[in-house]
Amino acid sequence: MEKIDPRTVPQIRLSNGEEIPCIGMGTFGSDRFTPEQVSSAVAGAIKAGYRLFDCASVYGNEDLIGKVFEDAIKSGEVKREELFITSKVWNDMHGRGDVLLSCAKSLRDLRLDYLDFYFVHWPFPNYHAPGCDGDSRNPDSKPFSVDEFMATWRQMERLYDMGLVRNLGMSSMTIPKLEAVLPLCRIKPTVIEMELHPCFQQPDLFDYVVAHGIQPIGFCPIGSPTRPDRDTTPDDVADIQVPELVEIAKAHGVHPAVICLKWAVRRGQIPIPFSIYDNEYISNLRCTVEDPLTDDEMKILTGIDKNCRLIKGQVFLWPGAESWHDLWDEDGTITQ
Repeated sequence: MEKIDPRTVPQIRLSNGEEIPCIGMGTFGSDRFTPEQVSSAVAGAIKAGYRLFDCASVYGNEDLIGKVFEDAIKSGEVKREELFITSKVWNDMHGRGDVLLSCAKSLRDLRLDYLDFYFVHWPFPNYHAPGCDGDSRNPDSKPFSVDEFMATWRQMERLYDMGLVRNLGMSSMTIPKLEAVLPLCRIKPTVIEMELHPCFQQPDLFDYVVAHGIQPIGFCPIGSPTRPDRDTTPDDVADIQVPELVEIAKAHGVHPAVICLKWAVRRGQIPIPFSIYDNEYISNLRCTVEDPLTDDEMKILTGIDKNCRLIKGQVFLWPGAESWHDLWDEDGTITQ
């Protein structure tokens, strides 16, 4: 297997001075791959030179991935301090006490003493069963609540104080939500995950996050062609088929997916692509150390933004909500 020297992968400096790789590997199997396939890919990715892994309790594979981490560390293949490992508290474990239990389970499953990053996976406790279809709704779902979110965040801060997590993160937030909660945080998030790919660049949110000293991490960085069927709609745009992007890929002699990642790294977000295929995840890592995009190519890619959100979150809607647009505060205020 080809190996990329992790020391050659560009690093990004966080607001606390810590440096982390400019690309990571996702571990969400998208309901299409088994936990065994995902954990095997993680093992291969460590050998290939990956050091940043984005995990989550709801993905249902942390126990197998934890065995991979343990084996790689015990064998001397990698040191624990060289790895940057993420997990997330799922929607059904918000609130007082449950966040601590959620973190404890992830630590146990991942066979770790601490997490490098711990996220609030979604900004509300609206729960859906794993693998449900896009029409599923939980009658107990509610709109975003600043008080409820902050109750959860206080538990996140406790985890930080206890040394169990080294950085706190939020995910799938909006500017109105961030404006409401950031002033209330005793410990600010170091990182924020958001959907970011050339056809969904979220420039206002991206700039807001960066201006507040928070590092953006981009999920669905190549447009998530293997996302669950419930997250697909007829109006979705496939980034890797956009003509301007395809032309740039031809000029570089690479697959269009690689251009999406080169764009992400050059822009300054950390992409977390997922693949179980070694040729793909090796190519994803290699593209960060060679043949960067030009200024002109970056300008062209800025122009293909189509505001095409792929992960719409409609399964989290509450009774009375009109559509998935209500989740994203598109009029500049928190939708109730």
